[in-house]
Amino acid sequence: MSVETILLLALVSVAIIAVVHRVCDAVGLPAAAVLTLVGIGYALLPGPNVTLDPHIVLTFVLPPLLYSAALDSSLIAIRRNLRTVVSLSVALVLATALVIGVGMHLFVTGTTLAAGIALGAAVAPPDPVAALAVGRRVGLPGRLIVLIQGEGLLNDATALTTLTVAVSAAVGSGFSFGSAVGEFVLAAAGGLVVGAGIAFIHRLLRPFVSDPLTANAISLALPFLCYLVGEKLHVSGVLAVVVAGLIIGHDAPRFASGASRLQTSAVWRLIDYLLEGFVFLLIGQQLPEVVHGLRHYPSSTIAVAVVITVGVVLVLRPLWLMLTQLLPRSLHTRLGGSGERGNRLSGREVVALSWSGTRGVISLAAIFTLPLTTHAGTPFPDRDLLLFCTFMVVLVTLVGQGLTFAPLARALGLRANEADRVRLRNQARVASVQAALAMLTDLEHDDETPDEEKRAVKAARDNLDTRLERYQGRLESLDEAEEGEVPVSQRYESMLRVRRLVIEAQREEILRWRDAGRLPDAGLRVLERELDNEERMLPDRPAG
Repeated sequence: MSVETILLLALVSVAIIAVVHRVCDAVGLPAAAVLTLVGIGYALLPGPNVTLDPHIVLTFVLPPLLYSAALDSSLIAIRRNLRTVVSLSVALVLATALVIGVGMHLFVTGTTLAAGIALGAAVAPPDPVAALAVGRRVGLPGRLIVLIQGEGLLNDATALTTLTVAVSAAVGSGFSFGSAVGEFVLAAAGGLVVGAGIAFIHRLLRPFVSDPLTANAISLALPFLCYLVGEKLHVSGVLAVVVAGLIIGHDAPRFASGASRLQTSAVWRLIDYLLEGFVFLLIGQQLPEVVHGLRHYPSSTIAVAVVITVGVVLVLRPLWLMLTQLLPRSLHTRLGGSGERGNRLSGREVVALSWSGTRGVISLAAIFTLPLTTHAGTPFPDRDLLLFCTFMVVLVTLVGQGLTFAPLARALGLRANEADRVRLRNQARVASVQAALAMLTDLEHDDETPDEEKRAVKAARDNLDTRLERYQGRLESLDEAEEGEVPVSQRYESMLRVRRLVIEAQREEILRWRDAGRLPDAGLRVLERELDNEERMLPDRPAG
């Protein structure tokens, strides 16, 4: 494929991603599922196609996506629900791999147990991109969002390590349960240490990096550094990326400057937008390759293999969720046992969490890493069949569950209490303003404070008093409103509209100055940044 063809495909892909996101935002569909269908449609057309290279995906796509997701997660919330997250991301992944492996070995002629477990490991980890996008749009409770997010961060490491052990056994390297467990523990512990170590080094160096561009460059390089160090040390590079991202994201409010956080956040949102779009288009384009290798398999064998794989993925997850609710409290492994409310998940929450297990590109990349031959030179057992089964799991869950998750969540009536969220944010605002006022009081009573600074303190106090009055009024309105209702302040909305009109008038005037030759472009950009920063401070939703 020529460079021009690659560039053309990239440009067309960006255009498709933009259009699909625009349409999906308008109609409320998950872009991941629609992009996958578009990729399948493109794959059926004549012309060049892009074949998935698993090593490129695992090295260049997975680390930044996991790191970005970790930065956007809550270390405190995941730690509070750690037993739940571990149950889903470790125990359920291992159970899925084992059950699929046994089923394939018993009911699909010629499939070895090791090859079946390799298939199970590949399809076991959910990719929560579609579920999270839908969940946030429909307003799922924060507890479910944390569980879906935490599971998606940690399950890839479990699956890839299990896959490595199963493939080693399938190609003839031998299998020992003790050595397999030891390898798994070593990979997990090593990944944890590598990620925490790199995050600690980053924390030590962060005060010496004041330039936002440099900080941004370091942020872009960190996921690849974590992954490479982990892989070179033969531990879980994926887990190292996740751990580093969680710790650095937790530290960012304390150690990063405001300019760095704004810029880094914008860059990672763009990376997520493009990488996820390319990934889901890529998934659909693999259809011709996975179907091509099925010529030598009877239809009955293909059907049995697909039913076992898809069936276990769809059935085992809700069974696991229900069974973990029935375990004694003393075992501390039931879902929600260490959560915020300290009680079990409701039936509606179990149903929603069961339907959130969409699979994605990690499953395809993992199964594509299967070698073509064993150490004896014979073909890897049923490799083409395993590829097709994985693709069907991804297609059924990503498209089927992805497109139906939003209607299901609405039908279940699962919504976060928006009034409680708004109240908590305003309580935090009140507390932060009161802390600032206390600091100003200390400055006023400090004999060493210069007179000019005391006059500045008075101006700052007046501004803070106005904000405090607004926040406290907001809390009073919330207390007087109906349960769960978020009252809208017409006065506040009017103020926001006026502020936006003021900013737009200023922007138009400086553009006229530039166009008339009275203001150079360099000066225009400085003034634009000032107005942009002021506009960015205005909330998207006046209610919050």
